[in-house]
Amino acid sequence: MRLRVVTFAVCGISLLASAGAQAYPWPVKPFYRQHPIRANFGDPRTVFLDSLLTNGAVGPGTFQFHNGIDISAPDDTVVYPVESGTVRIISGEAVAVTNRDGRTFQYFHLIPTVITGEHVYALRSALGYIRMGAGHVHLTEIRRYLVWNPLAKGGIAPYQDLTDPTVRAVYVRRWNSLQPVNPHAVCGKVSISADAFDTQSQPVTGPFAGFPVSPALLTWSLTHGDGTRRLAALSGDVDFRGTLPSKNDFWKVYARGTYQNGPRFGRRQYPSAGEFMFLLTRQGLETRNFPNGTYKLTVHASDIKGNGGSLVRTFRIENDPGSPTGCRSAAPVPLPPAQPPTQPKS
Repeated sequence: MRLRVVTFAVCGISLLASAGAQAYPWPVKPFYRQHPIRANFGDPRTVFLDSLLTNGAVGPGTFQFHNGIDISAPDDTVVYPVESGTVRIISGEAVAVTNRDGRTFQYFHLIPTVITGEHVYALRSALGYIRMGAGHVHLTEIRRYLVWNPLAKGGIAPYQDLTDPTVRAVYVRRWNSLQPVNPHAVCGKVSISADAFDTQSQPVTGPFAGFPVSPALLTWSLTHGDGTRRLAALSGDVDFRGTLPSKNDFWKVYARGTYQNGPRFGRRQYPSAGEFMFLLTRQGLETRNFPNGTYKLTVHASDIKGNGGSLVRTFRIENDPGSPTGCRSAAPVPLPPAQPPTQPKS
């Protein structure tokens, strides 16, 4: 579940990285049958320094994108290289194998049985076995110095996903605040975020059963009258179909209120599902640039296979031209009290 590689989203290099990549099998037996995935590429990885009741999900901590997939498998399962290559031991629980084309695969949560410099053969040479308590092997793929989604074209196979992502809710908040805005009187500068998640492509057993995973793509649009204003191109789509954004942009992709599956606040880890909140307006939405009136916001989430789900919500822009902020004086909408994460019903 830990992050291991710093990534850089460079469009031109990304196109090169995807070109000519060959599909590869699974790193655990049976090699040519799909296995459950309990964490997706791009999932949030959050470790908050403060307790939940101190600062909740708005405090400081370590925040990164999950840079691979977590393949569920029992402890002691033997892990094999998906492609032949040369071994490099990363740590006491991690092995990297680089093939002759420079493509690197990293395997985490293992007890290695190989050494640095050893040549290993795909599906034949054991790299090690899953350590006790891990319950999965983490697979990272690196193409041309870019960490790459192993579920993308040219990645792990066979892979099917017949589930649809869900956009559960959309939130309009005052800019740089968690203060919700009255949807019937939106004014001034606001942020828009979406609570969205995907369902595990195959059922996962154990403590991560039924937990959400990240969609591969989120897009959105704003409609007023007969026209559609495509704002996502200005604010940035959420796109994990290839590589990842820089970890420095974590809070430009995810919105505050986000926390990982099995969230960690201070010294406590909760055995509960995460919340995946995506920030759709990275630079905010200045509603004074729009005529007053009713608008329709459409948010669409897709997985790597193109399955999708959408949510449509309406809100009304009501700016006061005589106000320096655009907003009429009114009592603020109160924030709900902080609640600890709870174990989802089975």
